[in-house]
Amino acid sequence: MLLRRRRQMLEARARQAAFSGYVGADRRAPVSEAFGMLFRKAFPDHWSFLLGEIALYSFMVLVLTGSYLTLFFDPSMAESPYQGPYAPLRGLLVTGAYASTLHISFDVRGGLLIRQMHHWAALVFVAAAAVHMLRIFFTGAFRRPRELNWVIGVTLFMLALFEGFCGYSLPDDLLSGTGLRTASTIVMSIPVVGTYLNFFVWGGAFPGHAVIRRLYIAHVLFAPGLLIALIAAHLVLVVYLKHTQWPERGRTNRNAVGQPMFPQFTAKSAGLNLMVFGLIAVLSGIAQINPVWNFGPYRADQVSTNAQPDWYVGFLEGALRLMPPWENAVGGHTLMWNVFLPAVVLPGLLFLVLYLYPFFERWVSADLFEHHLCDRPRNRPVRTGLGVAGVVFYAVLLAAGGNDVAAWSFRISVDALTWIYRVAVIAGPVITFLVAKRVCLALQAHDRRLLEEGKETGTVRQSPEGGFGEGNEPLDAAHRYRMLVRDIPAPLERPAAGAPRRYRLRAALSTWFYRDRVEMPATAEQRLQVSGRTLGPLPRAEEE
Repeated sequence: MLLRRRRQMLEARARQAAFSGYVGADRRAPVSEAFGMLFRKAFPDHWSFLLGEIALYSFMVLVLTGSYLTLFFDPSMAESPYQGPYAPLRGLLVTGAYASTLHISFDVRGGLLIRQMHHWAALVFVAAAAVHMLRIFFTGAFRRPRELNWVIGVTLFMLALFEGFCGYSLPDDLLSGTGLRTASTIVMSIPVVGTYLNFFVWGGAFPGHAVIRRLYIAHVLFAPGLLIALIAAHLVLVVYLKHTQWPERGRTNRNAVGQPMFPQFTAKSAGLNLMVFGLIAVLSGIAQINPVWNFGPYRADQVSTNAQPDWYVGFLEGALRLMPPWENAVGGHTLMWNVFLPAVVLPGLLFLVLYLYPFFERWVSADLFEHHLCDRPRNRPVRTGLGVAGVVFYAVLLAAGGNDVAAWSFRISVDALTWIYRVAVIAGPVITFLVAKRVCLALQAHDRRLLEEGKETGTVRQSPEGGFGEGNEPLDAAHRYRMLVRDIPAPLERPAAGAPRRYRLRAALSTWFYRDRVEMPATAEQRLQVSGRTLGPLPRAEEE
């Protein structure tokens, strides 16, 4: 009885202290208003919106495991004989970075598990971010007013690639050292300033004496700081601008329908967080990754067998292998086009296209309205085709990064396989663009047929005349709403003959983007209803 009264007294004091603290904070800051708005925010419950959360929670695993590894890792490049517990390497000269990685793996309690969790979380983080960006692209969630959030997302993805490369290079084993040698060659291929940049980054001629320490600082300080700041800005904009939503009954361009943040969304998100943590832990416990003791310490005159980078930078390796050996000597300088074009110009162009695409599509469509309803990819065949072509282009380059392994495994010529990839990297995106566009139009035609005839019931009936036919039933209201409520811009009218060239180009691109479509059967009343649901808030100012 005495213990129960004491517990009740402590609970009462805790409640009173919490209430007093809340009142004190609320008098000095808009706490009630902020929490009230946040708790009432509607979150969509479709599975595709969880991809960004998976990226966020895997990043949390990265921060936690990386903080633990920082306590034991030594980024020194000073060499000394290895005297640790791994017998096959004893007596070899190794750097402090490699020795501390082995120390974490074999001496620190739980160190190998944390190391592998860190590596697996990095792969999951980049993969989830990439798939999340694809979802944003294919559904048109980058359109006004979310262009800035798209730019932040692309920057996050670029930083994630850089952060992953820095962490991949830190152990200073033979595999990561091979990647650093490739990076050194890429830096030196930059005309005029490449050799100076290489000397500065590596602290002298390759392999230098400072690159691991500098990569370590970038990996644990600069890149994570920028990632955390950009993730925070990204989430603030998501809350401020509201989520996009799929076209369903009751959902329009002027509302946000979903589950409140507390308690429904909070409970689901917490469960997803635990699932991500658990899955990464299970993968780390049963699937070995990056066994640096098998590769050995880095030596500048050696290359690891079947050396392959992590998948997210594998496209650079593939581009380097497919590029013909083009070089020129100008004014005493060797221009290494075979390295500079695929490893510097190509990724720069890829990210430039990603940055500019929302503004390009808005310019082509002359669309000044806000959009909060997601597009079904089939309703934007050109955009969907471009996205599929980009994925195929990346996939071909990624496959080409392992052409030597594939050639050895399938007993075919490396040269023949390289030429196959060279043809595929050009023809593949074009073919898949055309196929994806036709598939989207076919799916639109299928939707039209369903609206006109209804869905098949599987029941066969015989008419009084003796003929057989399959019975159909009309679609329910939810399916009809999803198919009819779509927002596809009409092609711009062709300007007069004397119009400026940019207007004629704009009209031609608009026709190419939005000419091919399958109109849905709808009455005048239904079209008016659709226009009301897709109409968004008016723009604040006129734009070109």
